[in-house]
Amino acid sequence: MAKEELVKMLNQALELEHQAMIQYLSHAELVDGLNAEPIIERLKEIADDERKHAELFRELIGGYLGGVPSMGIAEAHPAKTLKEILETNLADEKQAVDFYTEILDKIKDMKDELKYEYFQLEHTLRHIVQDEQEHISEIKVLLGL
Repeated sequence: MAKEELVKMLNQALELEHQAMIQYLSHAELVDGLNAEPIIERLKEIADDERKHAELFRELIGGYLGGVPSMGIAEAHPAKTLKEILETNLADEKQAVDFYTEILDKIKDMKDELKYEYFQLEHTLRHIVQDEQEHISEIKVLLGL
């Protein structure tokens, strides 16, 4: 039962990653102006990070927990100006870190149940959280925070 709940949480995370990848790519197409190129490039790089996170979540769900990876997508957040794009994605990254930290706590609580999966689950989630925290830091720099 607890594994099913963990699979459900990981599928929600997978849907967030699907949304983030598409959102970053779409937002990158809206950036223009004098310094647009490096910002566009960074948004596309972050989109690729999100794609890799989705792959990792699918592997954890299907390969380690025997679940079925979701093909759904979380709700996207449109934005028009560069400031809106960055603020929207900053909020989404913070939401991801908070939720993935909840998943990490759940994994730690299930350590005994996950005897043969625990270290891979914990390691992978921790690294995804670190990537998301890096995205937060980079977006804050672009926003001048």
